[in-house]
Amino acid sequence: MAASVVKAPKCPRRGSVKDVAQGAPRTASTSSKEANWNWWLLLATVFLVTFATRFYKVTEPDHICWDETHFGKMGSWYINRTFFFDVHPPLGKMLIGLSGYLTGYNGTFPFEKPGDKYNETRYQGMRYFCTTLGALIMPMGFDTVYDLTRSHEAALLAAAYLVFDVGLLTLNQYILLDPILLFFMMASVWGMVKISKSTASGGSYGLRWWFWLFLTGTMLSCTISVKFVGLFVVLLVGLHTATELWLILGDLGQPILETAKQLACRAITLIVWPILLYVLFFYIHLSVLNRSGNGDGFYSSAFQSRLIGNSLYNASMPRDVAYGSVVTIKNHKTGGGYLHSHYHLYPKGSGARQQQVTTYTHKDENNRWQIRPHNKQNLPKGKPQILRHGDIVRLTHVATKRNLHSHNEPAPMTKKHLQVTGYGELGVGDANDAWRVLIVGGKVNETVHTVTSRLKFIHLLQNCALTSSGKQLPKWGFEQQEVSCNPNVRDKYSQWNVEDNEHKLLTSVSFSVYAPGFFARFLESHAVMLQGNAGLKPKEGEVTSRPWQWPINYRGQFFSGSSYRIYLLGNPLIWWSNLVFLALFVAVFLFNAVVQQRRAGFARSAAQDQPVLAPDSETVAQGEESEPSTTDVCSCCLPAEEKVPKAVPGGSLEAPNPAQSLRAAAWLFVGWVLHYLPFWAMGRVLYFHHYFPALIFNSLLTGVMFNYIMRVLPKWIHHVVLGLVLSILVYSFAVFSPLAYGMSGPLANEPNSTMHNLKWLSTWEF
Repeated sequence: MAASVVKAPKCPRRGSVKDVAQGAPRTASTSSKEANWNWWLLLATVFLVTFATRFYKVTEPDHICWDETHFGKMGSWYINRTFFFDVHPPLGKMLIGLSGYLTGYNGTFPFEKPGDKYNETRYQGMRYFCTTLGALIMPMGFDTVYDLTRSHEAALLAAAYLVFDVGLLTLNQYILLDPILLFFMMASVWGMVKISKSTASGGSYGLRWWFWLFLTGTMLSCTISVKFVGLFVVLLVGLHTATELWLILGDLGQPILETAKQLACRAITLIVWPILLYVLFFYIHLSVLNRSGNGDGFYSSAFQSRLIGNSLYNASMPRDVAYGSVVTIKNHKTGGGYLHSHYHLYPKGSGARQQQVTTYTHKDENNRWQIRPHNKQNLPKGKPQILRHGDIVRLTHVATKRNLHSHNEPAPMTKKHLQVTGYGELGVGDANDAWRVLIVGGKVNETVHTVTSRLKFIHLLQNCALTSSGKQLPKWGFEQQEVSCNPNVRDKYSQWNVEDNEHKLLTSVSFSVYAPGFFARFLESHAVMLQGNAGLKPKEGEVTSRPWQWPINYRGQFFSGSSYRIYLLGNPLIWWSNLVFLALFVAVFLFNAVVQQRRAGFARSAAQDQPVLAPDSETVAQGEESEPSTTDVCSCCLPAEEKVPKAVPGGSLEAPNPAQSLRAAAWLFVGWVLHYLPFWAMGRVLYFHHYFPALIFNSLLTGVMFNYIMRVLPKWIHHVVLGLVLSILVYSFAVFSPLAYGMSGPLANEPNSTMHNLKWLSTWEF
């Protein structure tokens, strides 16, 4: 039995296929222009509304709000070229400093605490800069969703979810790293989508394709150069790029060399180029901050020797350490502090009530100790006696005249260690003041050198090593770090070095030869930042939060208190509906996966049961030819489940389909997961504002899923529902906008407050 050839039907609404083919370009061109105008009109609307809402009251309140006290101060230090320590990479703070400098700020305002008035300080430029970057997130979000879905409705709703969230508005209006971080993150995703679009349209290796590759690489580098959480968007772009390369590899119409070329181009622009930029940002950072500041003590002695004004800069001091030397002793671990003591005693219940010994990360007179013989009260006379590997010494605190001491009492924080105290009067103590000095890897009679010798101090009687546990003492210890004596003498944190060395009888030498180069300082900066980030703990009375609280908008955060209140809280309608659409995506995605798997199974089963039919020889001999399918050229004959093609900027027509929208939603869901779930594993202190990168992905996902669900309805109903949703968003924004623009009068928990009816949760504190 031969199979018959089925001719393609003619278009029911137009003439022959040939006529349709001739008329299609003119129709497509008209539709393209109309869609292009619609796209530009909507984008202009998003720009206008975004900038209007963001720049309204941007200079109010005219006092320091929340973390402006930190980042404004750091911007001042860049202007003054004063070195400081921070747990974040430098780019965001450099840009804040640059924006202030370019707008007339001179870097003299102290930024001491929230609530301090700016008075005549020209702080406005820094706020305008941060607000501008924050405002650009919304147009990029609009264009990103449009490129993913080819839907004006999806793009508009996604942008509206970002524009009308009062939380994002609050976070964008102040001198903070967050608007800078979110801008670079959104720009990275925008570039990622543009690369995919350009590649799919056959634009590989063209000028525009290279532009988007380099732009995306630049934005990735900038994101991680503002905060280390920028690594999450790097992972997202990396996963997306790997997926694209895998699909290119599977395209049998392309030679395998094409995959190699694509891989090489993306490696250069998305890996090598961002790394070079990242290193360049740190080079600028370390070159600008060349003057000694309050962050010196977090870094090694060698690092400090590069800072103008530091005691080690072009230092001239004795190379050898001798008995009688007055020294400062620094813990050799990354970010280690100076051995320190003061007149205050350990409290009751924290061991013996003797003088506290701690490590302190700032230079201070209480860091100075004198090296003395363990068994003699007086120092050796005549020629200085050099300190050598294996010598037994007493360390006498210069300011209080008490000796470094340990005994068989547990340390205040690390109970497995022994307590270290200051003991004695005028340098006279007991046998528990004796310590053996060992050079790490040293030999008998080897001389102890300033800065370069790594030392261990082993207690002579208790046989434990002087160490810094890294644990922060409570307020009675001024939140300095605990010093203890570890019975495990191999403790990696028990290594120290002599930093400052004073002795009248020893010849001084220059220490400039020990100053490290750029890459040594680059690596040390990262070690110090990562350690500082991991060790961040909440201050007493500080409001923190946990990741489970963020998506549900459980508790906000005060940006400004007193009579003019600013409260960081998300628009509850936006945040809670985001969760609904997030759950809806998971359900739809899983359902579609099951359906597709079942269809694939039916297809395989049908293929096995269907006999293979040979073409009818008579039909072939007659040379009958079928006309081309009308669906190839006529949009009116698309299958029912497909959408009508839409024009995109640039004039091309593409027919979006549900699968395309679902794939777009899947990548946005991956972005949300990468920017939210890792916080559950973090041990450091966390705050509400850490959720906002994930919020952006969730809001974009909402726009895509809303359009996916509404596609089954007639277009006019779709637009009516969209208009209703946008109206609700605008109204909710107007109602909750005082949280961002400023509140006065009674708190919301009082019945006579204008915000009383908006306190929907008891945990909201505005």
